[in-house]
This record gives sequence, structure tokens and C-alpha cells, in this order.
Amino acid sequence: RPSAALEMAEVRRFTKRLSKPGTAAELRQSASEAVRHSLPAEKAKIVEPLDYETVIEQRRGQIHGDSLRDLLQFPVDEVSIATVPHHRRTVCPALPPDAEAQAHGLLVKECIRTYNSDWLVVNYKYEAYGGDFRSLPSKVHQLEKLPVQLFEVDEDADEDAASLCSQKGGNVMEGWLYKAHMNNAMNVTIRVFKRRFCYLTQLPDGSYSLCFCKDEKGFKESKGSIFLDSCIDVVQCSKMRRYGFELRMQEKCSCHLAAESEQEMEEWITTLRKVIQSNFDGSMSERRNGDLPETGIDEDSLSQGKSENMMESLEKSMHPELMKYARECDTDNKRSRNEGRCKLFAMDAEAQKLDFSGIEPEVRPLEEKFGKRFLVKCHNLSFALQGLVSEQGDGTVTNLEPFFVTLALFDTSNNCKISEDFQVDLNPPAVRQMLQDGAEEGAVNGRTGGSPGGRARAVDEALLRYPREGLFSVTAPHPDIYLVARVEKVLQGGIAQCVEPYIKGSDTSKTVQKVLKAAKQICSRLGGYRMAFAWAARPVFKDSEGSLDTSGRFSPLYKQDSSKLSTEDLLKMLADFKKAEKISKLQVIPGNFEVSIEPVSPDIPNCVTSSYIPVKPFAEAGCGHVTFEVEEFVADIAKYMYPFTTFKNHMYVYPIQLKYDNQKTFAKARNIAVCVEVRDSDADKTAPLKCIYGKPGDAIFTSRTCATVLHHQQSPEFYNEIKVELPVHLHEKHHLLFTFYHVSCDINSKGTTKKREAVESHVGFAWLPLLRDGRVVTSEQQLAVSTNLPPGYLGQHAADSKKHAAPDIKWVDGGKPLLKVRNLLVSTIYTEDQYLHNFFHHCQMNQSAGQEIAGDLVKHLKCLHAMETYVMVNFLPTILNQLLQILSRTSQSEVAVNAIRVMIHIVSKCHEEGLDHLLRSYIKYVFRTDQCVPPGDRSTHEELAKSINIILKQSADFLTINKLLKHSWFFFDLLIKSMALHLIAKNGMKVSRTQRFPTGYHHAVQSLLLAIIPHVSLRCGEIPDEARSVNVSWAHFMKRCLTLMDRGFIFNLINDYLSCFSSKDTKVLAEYRLDFLQTVCQHEHFVPLNLPMSFTKARLLRTQDLQMDYTLSDDFCRHHFLVGLVLRELGLSLTEARDIRHTAIGNIKGLMMKHAFDGRYPNKGQQARIALLYLPLLKVLFDNVQQLQLKDLSSLSLTFSNASVRDELPFNISSTINGSAARRSAIFTDKELTSAGHVTSLGLLLKRDDSRSSLSTETGASTPERAEDRRDSVDFTGHRRASAGGGAPPYCKFSQQEVRSLLMCFLHIIKTMSEEALLAYWNKMPPQELMDYLSLLEACLHQFRYVGRRSIARTQEAQGSKFSA
Repeated sequence: RPSAALEMAEVRRFTKRLSKPGTAAELRQSASEAVRHSLPAEKAKIVEPLDYETVIEQRRGQIHGDSLRDLLQFPVDEVSIATVPHHRRTVCPALPPDAEAQAHGLLVKECIRTYNSDWLVVNYKYEAYGGDFRSLPSKVHQLEKLPVQLFEVDEDADEDAASLCSQKGGNVMEGWLYKAHMNNAMNVTIRVFKRRFCYLTQLPDGSYSLCFCKDEKGFKESKGSIFLDSCIDVVQCSKMRRYGFELRMQEKCSCHLAAESEQEMEEWITTLRKVIQSNFDGSMSERRNGDLPETGIDEDSLSQGKSENMMESLEKSMHPELMKYARECDTDNKRSRNEGRCKLFAMDAEAQKLDFSGIEPEVRPLEEKFGKRFLVKCHNLSFALQGLVSEQGDGTVTNLEPFFVTLALFDTSNNCKISEDFQVDLNPPAVRQMLQDGAEEGAVNGRTGGSPGGRARAVDEALLRYPREGLFSVTAPHPDIYLVARVEKVLQGGIAQCVEPYIKGSDTSKTVQKVLKAAKQICSRLGGYRMAFAWAARPVFKDSEGSLDTSGRFSPLYKQDSSKLSTEDLLKMLADFKKAEKISKLQVIPGNFEVSIEPVSPDIPNCVTSSYIPVKPFAEAGCGHVTFEVEEFVADIAKYMYPFTTFKNHMYVYPIQLKYDNQKTFAKARNIAVCVEVRDSDADKTAPLKCIYGKPGDAIFTSRTCATVLHHQQSPEFYNEIKVELPVHLHEKHHLLFTFYHVSCDINSKGTTKKREAVESHVGFAWLPLLRDGRVVTSEQQLAVSTNLPPGYLGQHAADSKKHAAPDIKWVDGGKPLLKVRNLLVSTIYTEDQYLHNFFHHCQMNQSAGQEIAGDLVKHLKCLHAMETYVMVNFLPTILNQLLQILSRTSQSEVAVNAIRVMIHIVSKCHEEGLDHLLRSYIKYVFRTDQCVPPGDRSTHEELAKSINIILKQSADFLTINKLLKHSWFFFDLLIKSMALHLIAKNGMKVSRTQRFPTGYHHAVQSLLLAIIPHVSLRCGEIPDEARSVNVSWAHFMKRCLTLMDRGFIFNLINDYLSCFSSKDTKVLAEYRLDFLQTVCQHEHFVPLNLPMSFTKARLLRTQDLQMDYTLSDDFCRHHFLVGLVLRELGLSLTEARDIRHTAIGNIKGLMMKHAFDGRYPNKGQQARIALLYLPLLKVLFDNVQQLQLKDLSSLSLTFSNASVRDELPFNISSTINGSAARRSAIFTDKELTSAGHVTSLGLLLKRDDSRSSLSTETGASTPERAEDRRDSVDFTGHRRASAGGGAPPYCKFSQQEVRSLLMCFLHIIKTMSEEALLAYWNKMPPQELMDYLSLLEACLHQFRYVGRRSIARTQEAQGSKFSA
């Protein structure tokens, strides 16, 4: 069977270029399977491409000797790498100086290396030329402004603005008339009048016509028309009918009309006479402005004179214009016409249309992501009860005691807190003085221990001591987000007791003295302890769009209920905040809290991060205040996340509740204070680490801090947040130590001299290790409380139970869990995800052991599929780097395949969340092979290609295969960057392309092609999105490989891929083929890839070589491979459905437009050489010339259906006598005659008439025969595909847009070609092709003629009304 033989030949052809032994059988089996399941269709004719590298080596002398060698050679410096400094928005690195030395865990090390590494970018010098013409660097296709030109058709229209035809639509007059119905065979005495509604209309060329319709609404269905430029007079003629008049024409024929009244008759006659006079004046002005003077010399007599006499007379003339005309020659005229001319394609509508579909978005580096940011400025907190605190001050009345404000954002719809605390001290200096003595002696402000790296020294501590401005961020804004202010004061007693003086207004002076006296006592004695006092709230946003409520104010200050201190209770109150009946029950403390919320610019000056690192721009000199960024607690939703790019290592500790109501160990345990420390050892006398962020007025970092105290509560609840800077390296001894105190609140006259032991007493200890099983401990924990703290206390706690075996530890309440605490980790180097931690921990163990345990590693790789998506996004660069490192270093194929599976899962999840831009940023900036590949011959791209090939051949795992196909661009881009880095690292760009990559990699790429083909050709109906995606991705891969690899090898891969598409494929596969070609042909060096030079011994422009080089022969397609594919595809697509045809035409037109606008080829010689590549397109157009010109009357507008303009008619119908064509002088077009068969019997011919570009129609016996011959000459055996619905007709009508596009390409070729090549081409053309050539020129005149501004406006208006309807 011939088709079977052809299929087997195609299979064998795949193995010809394989040099690796033992692979032919495998490839033959894959290809046979693809062929066996393919459609029983005929293969498209495939031409083997040339061996590009061999050809350019053999013709090196010819190329170097060519004056246009730039069109034949690739630039040398095309590919380079650049190291881009890692973008940091902070003034100094956030990473502590010794962080890398301290890091021990593999995850921590890899994260730090990711954040410290600069970006490595592969630059393609001419990448900007690798898209369509709209993406070119030079915007030549965008015309700034066309020169203003005035045409006759527009000039006549302007002159008539104040004349008869100034009415809208060009209608001069309209009304009912009776028209005599007659034809040439009738006698004048036979009269039949029909009532018609008539329109007298002026056309864009200045002439007039009289149209006849059945009624007023039938203007678009005209029954006939009379052109009045042949009318010489209008006379009254009442003999034939009352109120009748006669239109007399030049050919001694007349048209009889009649009005319904005498007044209407006189109006019509007067108007028509003015029209005739206007036509006469116009013709006389043309004669005066023409070459013929008004003498008796006619045109014939003038032509008989000697032309040299005219030239001699012109030379003797002294008139400057005549002297200039005498010196003109054809060469000068040609040169002047070409000066300042626009490019042909610049006039095309496609060039002006804004289309960004083919332009890829800019890939930006990974960076920190913020939500809606706004600035909170705290101005003042004042209560109604005020007084003079110090007599030494300036006499200003202030609050009577210190108050402290903590601001935070709460989300009532999601029932959570969404920001860290922002603590503010608004107390004036005189009030702050009350705390200094007590603070110096307070037990809660430790001054010993180490610093967490000293990074806060980048900013003067004085600027950070008293913050007032907080920069908040909200990723998902909505109206149910509240800014809450909690007000605290120094511990004194019960909340109700302390609030009472501020609410009562009687005897103010005594109250002030009493409160001030008590405040001084408690500040000196208990200044380090605080208690809750009041709270207030206000909404932040007006809507879900993020509109800030800048005009809002805080609510009144409400008394804090001692039984509703927890965050959960606060969220419940906020949920009822908009309910007046609920809020009215709250007790208000008279006072005012002045806070403003403002939008903020992206580059706010003098700002520090939540780690106190200054952000650019930061000018410490002259800085009056600093703005503090407040950490946002973003919900664990992937779409809100971003990959970590900078160091951050915070933990937030939240003591929740201590249940001491049943303890019998301590007699006094009511006013309980809990103090928190971070320690790195449980030895005796171990100092706490100085890593806790201090409160306003304290040091930047402190060693311990204390939560608020609830008076007389044995089971107190806490709401405080303790922010900790975690060490870079955490080990099993790092822990949180909670110390509980009973604080005595008794105040007497000798209270200031009491010893410290009388103020506070120990009532227990609890501890929480920071690591459990190597992971940071988070979420809510229940802890037991001991009465003592012996050395080695951490080891006394069993990991799997709450039983404590050590006899020297005494437990409160029998060791029951009494303390409830919750930790929140905000870190970019530690993770809470168990699977990610276990994976990196196992990788670290393998590295330490120096061997790979394949089974365990595969198990942990599979467990990564259960990793949370948001964690995956946060650590995206680090995870991908580790997976690629495993892929490059492993010797087990199972490990490599599972690593690729995890990557497929990650890529798929990112696409599902709309985060694919992060993957593009990773490839462009982060990915580098020097961190993945060990020294040796292994390469990332080769191992990646092999593993992908294995996955594609595993038919059972179709879900993974589908994901891989759909997101294949990611892996192909990885291959490309790895290849480029490999070449530059090995200095391979200077090596011959045939030696750049080993044979094994060539085999891997070829195997990858064979694995992809069945999924595209056989499963396109099952997985259309995946098949289309991998088709485009493979095209981009092939396109970039043409820059890096052996071009002849890539040509063969392209040929192999296209050969697997059948000649009768479905419409979908036809679109795939065209999309593939479009992408590949957008290569930035498309012209050199096609080698626009002669492949004979003679020069290119020799006449004897034209037939070979200018036809779409096999030799042409072999030597100019890509352009030959595009031209052959166009020839086959012209007989397809409109969508396929439109895409194929768009491909060829887009390429030619790109060449015309390419700034690298500005010279005329370069453009002429490029145009020769497309000269075979003319033969394709000749074969379809009937589709490009007017073939029948069905496509013509014989009436004034649209705008009633004569220039909109392609031609007019006139009667013919004795077979000769009638002149355009007396023209009647009447559908009534046409329908009666009179015109049909006389025949029609197509010819061009006067300067107004009207066409008259006459059809002789030759026309249908010529059309039949043309149809016979068109070869439809190339009809390639049948659509899914049963196949497109082999001869479809082209749309006007398609015709114009093809004719634009035709005009560009003949305009750009050199005259020598064009003349030689004409000399070689057969007579039939020469006639087709002229027919195309005639079609261009018709398609691109200028019809006037008025006609264009009416056409656009008609199209707009049609679209709106």
C-alpha cells in the first residue's frame, strides 16, 4: 500500500540522524505507534532541509564576499550572561553578618544562600526582534501623522458645503415623481408611468444622481438611478403627462418624469437646472486647468505636432514653473516621488491596531509583596480628668498618670487578628518622668544577655525609642477590618476602681489631687507592671476595593471589662460594633484619642521594617521621626503569598490563660504576672538572650518582658503579644521560660521603702522548647507549671507524655497542664510544614553520609505532594533549587523522575493560583546551574530532558502527563537557560555548533520530540488545552534552540514534527501547525536562517536562475527552509475554512511587515534581497487570482444601498449595441430591466472608464470561458484537511480583509524588489502569468482606491450601526 510505505519511510527517517547505538528500535516503535493510531490521511509533501552548518561552511567565501553578508550571518555576540545584584529595598542587608556561619540546617543554609545570591540572567542581544512587528524596538509602523493632502473628491465635497448638497447624507432633494417605464425597443408613444420616491443626491466626486425607490423607506433598495453628468437640459413637457418634464441626455435620449403638482414640478425643474449648470461649470474649470487651451485645436491635431517644438518653447520661456518643468526628467521625478514616502505596510490597518496578545509581559524579579498600605499617625491621647503633674514644667495641663496604647488590626469576618501590635507612648515628658525611677528598679527589664546580631545599630536608637507612625498593610481589604486601640496604665488595682475617678465629674480638684498622689506612688513602686484600662476602635475601609476611610474617627474610649480581655472576646464586641443597642451598653470614659489614617506613597522616606532595618530612602541626618512598618499576618492562602526574598526570623508568643484556681501550693497567687524569657540552655545561672523587642521607652531589645496583670484573679486571661527575634541556628536547648509572680498592689505611706521581695514573689515556672522533632513549635500548647527550676529541667520532660520522672521538680497541681500559650512563626528560614522539613532533613542526612538512599528519598519526594500550597509559594526558589540539585546529582532514574513529578505538581499549583509569573521570574533570575551540577560531565538540561521523556512514556500516569503537557513551557525554559549557561561556562559559544552538545543530548531532545507527537496528534480531542499548550511550548523551544544548537539538526526536528501532521487533519490540528510555524518564524534571525542568496554558481539576479529561485520548488524549499514552509502552508490553506485561511495569511503578512519595519535592515538593497525570499508568493496568488478579483455580479453593489455614492459602485451597467461597449455618457441602471432579462441578453464586459474610477460592466462570451479555464488551472489536489464538520469547500470566497492582506503583500514585493530583478522576472513570466500579474494590479486599484472622506465616514457609520444592532 503506498500510504503504508510512506508511513514506514517516515519512521525510518527518524533514525537516520541517530548516532547512539541501540536506539533505533525504540524510536521506530514510538513512531509506528503514532502512525498506527493516526488518521488514515495523506501526508503533506515534506522536503528535507539543508544541512545548515555544512552549507555555511562550504559557502563561507561566497558569504564573506557578499556585500549584504549581514543578511546571511548570525551575530557573534548574541548570547551573554549578566549578574544582576539582588534587589534589596533596605539600606543594609537584613541578614545578620554571621548568619551563614551560624546556620546548621540544610533548609536554613539554602534559604540564606538564595537570599544572598545575586541573580544570573541570560541576555539575548536581539531578543526584542523575536516577536511580531508590534514588539520591534523601532516603532516605525506607528505613523505619527500623515501629511495633509486634498483630493478632488474631498474638495468638491467641501465646496458644496454651502451649496445645494450641504444637507446630511448628500441628498439635495427628495419627493414623489412619476417615471416613464420604457426600454430601447419601445416606441416613444408608448408611455407607462410608475410612481416612485426619488432622491437627488450628490456623489463624492461632485457628480449627481437621481435614484428611484418604491417608498420613502426603501432608500437602501434603489430600483434604478440616473447619472446627471450626461444630462444637458431639463424642459417642461406636458404632452406625455400633466406636470411632466424631460431630462435630455447627450446621446439624444431622454427620460420623462412627472410631478404631482405644478409647484413640485417647478421646484424639480429649477433644482435640476442648477445641478446641470454646476456640472457645466466644473467641466469648464477642468478645461481651463488642463493642458489644452480653449482654442480650436483638438487633441488629435495637437498630438500630430512635434514634441520637440513644445520643449524648445518651454526652454525659451522665462516663467519659473515652465523653466522647472523643462529641466525635469524621469529620474528626477522618480527620486522626488520617493522622498519622504511612508512605508507601504505603515498604511495598513493592522499596523495601527493595538494588539498586545502576542507581546509577552515583562518578567520582573521576585520581590516582597504588600497589600493596601496606609499610614497611621498617633497624635494625642487625653482624658477629661487632667491636671498639672509637675510644678517644674511649663504649666501645661496633662493626663495625671502614664497611659500606653497598643494598636492592631482585627478582621471580624474571618474572626482573627491580622497584624502585629504597634505600641505607642504618647505621654508628655513630665508624665514619663514618673516612671523612670521605678523602671530602673523593675524586675521586668533585664539588662543582661547577648544581642541578636546588632542590626538595630543601623539606626540611632533614639529615633526608635518612641514610635508614633505605623505603616500598616492589608492584603484583602474589606469593610469589616477594624483598627483597635487598647489603652493600658500602670498596675494599681481593679479596673473598675481605677476607672471610677475618670468617669465621675464631681469635686474635680480633690479627685485630681487624689489620683495624682496615687499615680506617683504606684509608678515608683510598680512602674514595670501594667493593667488594662480602656479600648476603642474604628473601621479602616469603606469598601472591598480598599478605599480608606480617612474622615472617620475613633469610637469613644470604652472601659475594659475584666471578664472580656481575650482576643476572642474583643472580636465578639467588634462584631456588634455597628449595632447601636449593643454599643450603648458599654461604659464610656470621657476622653479623646486623636489618630489619622492616610494613604501612603510607595517610596515613603525614613521608614524601618518590622525588624528595624532602614528602608530606602533613609536619611538619618535631620530625621525627626521614623515610620515603623507593622507586620501583616497574611492568611494562609496561596494567592496572597509571595516567595521569600529576604531574611526574617520572628516568633510571636501569646500567653493565653493560667488556671491557678485549684492550686494549693501558694498561699498568695492572685495578682499574677507572667514574664517571658528566651534561653539557650537549662544550666544553672544561664542568662536569657537579649532578643525580645522592647516596649516604647525601653531598649530596642530586652531580655525579658511581662504581660498585663489582672487584679485579684487566680485564673487570669492575657491578650499581650511578645515579639521575639529568633536565633539563626536553633537547637534542642533553645526554649521559652515563663516565670510567674504574685504582685502586691497594697499602697501605704511606707510603700516606697518596701523591699522588692514584698512587691513580687515567685509562684511558678513553665518552659516550652522551641524545637520538637527538629521543627519549630507553633500553634496552641498546654504546659505544666513547677514550683522550682533545677538545673537540667528541660531533660526532665518526656517528649511523648506529660509525666515527669525527676524527683527534684515539684509540680503545681500534680503536673496538670495549667498554662495555655500559643506561638506564631513568621520566618523566611524555618517552616512549620512537616513534609518540607522532613525532606530537607533527609537530604542533609544523605549529604552527611555521603551516599544516597534511593528508597527513603523517593518516599520523602512523594510526601512533598502533601505540602501546603502557601508554603510551596513561600519557599518556591529554595525548593526548586533543591529539586534540580537532586535531579542533576542522582544516579537513580526513580529519584530523578519523582523529583520531576514534584516540580510538575508545584508548577501546576502555581498556575491554579494564578502565580505563573513567579515561575517565570525564577527561571529568568534565580535558576543557575553552578549550584545544581556537581563537577563532571553531567548537565541539568540533559538529565531534565531524559526524565521528562520517561514520564511522557508512562501511559498509566495520565494525570501527571496532562499537567506536564499543559505547563511544558516551564521545563522547556529551564532547558534553554541551562543550555545557555552550560555553553557560556564551557566557552562553547566559540565552538562549532555541531560540537556544542554531546550526542546523548541530541538523542534526548529527539526522543522528547517522539514522546510529544502522539499527545498532540492523537489526543488533541481528549486534551485540547494541553495539546495546544505543548505545541506552542515546543515551538518556542525550537525557536530558541536555533540560537544555541546545530541549526541543521533543529531544522530536521521541525521537519519531523510537521511531517506527523496529516494532509487531511482536523481543523484543530491545522491550527496547531500554523501556530507552530508562526512561533518558530518569529525568530530574531529569521532572514539569516533562510539564507537569502543564490545556490548556483552564477549570481542571484542572473536571468537563467530566476526560474529556480523564484518558484516554490523543492530546491527553493530546501535552501530557504522556513520561508518555504510558510509559503507552502499558505498555498494549501487558501482552500481551507476561513479561520485557517485567515491565520495563514496573517502569518505571511506579519513576517513581511516585520521585515519592512526591522531597524536592522534599513537599506533598500537589504529590503530588496529579503523580498526575493517571498517572490514565490506571486505564483500562489496567480493560482488564486479569481479569488482576488471581482468574478460575478453577486459581489457588486449595483444600487446605492449603503451611502448612495457612485464611487462605492464597482461598475455600472449599460446597454450595448452590436456587441460594442457603450460609453459611460448616458447611463441608466434599472433593476426592473435587469430582472426582465434585457441586460443578461446583451452580455456584460468589465472595463475601466474615466478618471473618476467608475467601472462599467460588459460580459462577452470569453468571460465565462476564461473563468472556467482558471478553475481548471487551479490544482485542488492540495486540499489538505477536512474540518470536523465534514470539510470546507475547496473554493471559498475570500473576505475583503483577506484580499487586501494578500494584495498588500503582492504590492510590497514588487515595490521592494530591485528593478533588475523585477525586469528579469517579467521576462521569464509566461503570457498567462503576465495576464494574472496585470489582473492583480487591477484588483489593487479597485481595493485601495480612495473614495473620499464622506464615503468613508458613511461606511464606518453603517458598520457601527450594524454592530450596535
